Amino acid sequence: MAANNYHYALGRRKSATARVRLMSGKGNIVINDKPAAEYFADSKYLLTKLQQPFATLDQVGKFDVSAKVSGGGHEGQMEAIRLGIAKAFVSLNEDYKATLKRADLLSRDPREKERKKFGLKGARKQRQFTKR
Repeated sequence: MAANNYHYALGRRKSATARVRLMSGKGNIVINDKPAAEYFADSKYLLTKLQQPFATLDQVGKFDVSAKVSGGGHEGQMEAIRLGIAKAFVSLNEDYKATLKRADLLSRDPREKERKKFGLKGARKQRQFTKR
């Protein structure tokens, strides 16, 4: 196999960014040089959500994934990787786009944390009002 035989995609969610490489293989998922089962050891839920693009396209066990992810928490990182995998499948084969879009795996969730404002306790929380 050639050294450059992969499909690259970028996935983002909240403050997490994932750079994903999709290549043919046996279904291994490596995140930040660790197996996915070790990286998300505390949650089986995240591992099953990570497999969604493969299950949707009936490609389970046919591709290896290498992902570098930074920022955010485990949930945001998993969603960023999942989006990256779906985008990489589209760059592999344009016919997958309709199926992945129907499964809602190609849309980026735009919700991010709102910044704290001056004079307030948080983004929107204000001090308690007293009439006196």
